[in-house]
Amino acid sequence: MNTASTIEKKTRRALCAACLRPQQTCICRWVTALPNQTEVLILQHPMEVSNAKGSARLLHLSLTNSRLLVGESFDPVRLQAMLTPERRSVLLYPDTEDASLGLARPQPFDAAWLGEPLRLVVLDGTWRKSRKMLYLNPLLQTLPRLPLRDTPPSHYLIRKAHLPDQLSTLEATVYALAQLENDINHYAPLIDAFDGFVAQQAGYVTKAV
Repeated sequence: MNTASTIEKKTRRALCAACLRPQQTCICRWVTALPNQTEVLILQHPMEVSNAKGSARLLHLSLTNSRLLVGESFDPVRLQAMLTPERRSVLLYPDTEDASLGLARPQPFDAAWLGEPLRLVVLDGTWRKSRKMLYLNPLLQTLPRLPLRDTPPSHYLIRKAHLPDQLSTLEATVYALAQLENDINHYAPLIDAFDGFVAQQAGYVTKAV
């Protein structure tokens, strides 16, 4: 048998079935199961799946009412089926007009919706990739947007931010849920777990140096 193929198979067998990372760098110890009233749909760019610094998988494993779908351009029928009408879907995204993409200003979020069953749609990718995902999926463009307001500084010290107020996918989603459900304390344990995750990843970088 080819040696390279043998090594590849051994590597595949060594992956954690839950977090999809090598067992020696498994992040399942940081999974913090929390119930969330607002359903969360995470749309993850394919390039983020194997990114060791990515936080979306930890977020998905921790929120009991969440789904994660990988792709860049999603089948409209499948995406529509996930945006079922029993919940109002809102997109976690700035509410500014995307003139550079030729997109119209989205419908603003209405505070009156806070009493309704909601679904938070989250794009997991770099700023450039998330903008492309929005452009390639017209259905997402029709969703009202929820911008974040007055968020604390990011704890995401292992990944370079292009803007001072940029957050990890996990942080942004947690703060959005707290904003929608008016309860920041409920999600504090997940932010604490995220700090542990960040420290673990930073430790690998230190060892490599």
